[in-house]
Amino acid sequence: MKNEIDFRLILDAYEKIHEHGEAKQGQHVLDGITAFTDHDGYTVFLEGHGVKFRLEFHNKYHLDYDNGTQLDNFIRALKNISEGYETPGRERG
Repeated sequence: MKNEIDFRLILDAYEKIHEHGEAKQGQHVLDGITAFTDHDGYTVFLEGHGVKFRLEFHNKYHLDYDNGTQLDNFIRALKNISEGYETPGRERG
């Protein structure tokens, strides 16, 4: 998989995890992905399937994973969340 990240996918999945996921100690969990931010909300963290992802201010990011399969599964899970849940305040059309 290319090391190109779709930031719209990341932020959309984060929002849906935050809205539809189970709240656990300041984090939200949905379909195996955990999402949270730092204290000021400028850094977004997503973790799951052996991957840790950090999106910082100005779309700077860091990925930590052991193999490409983990990354593929992580991205697939984010796409499934993004496509499978409605955005708060919007209707599908």
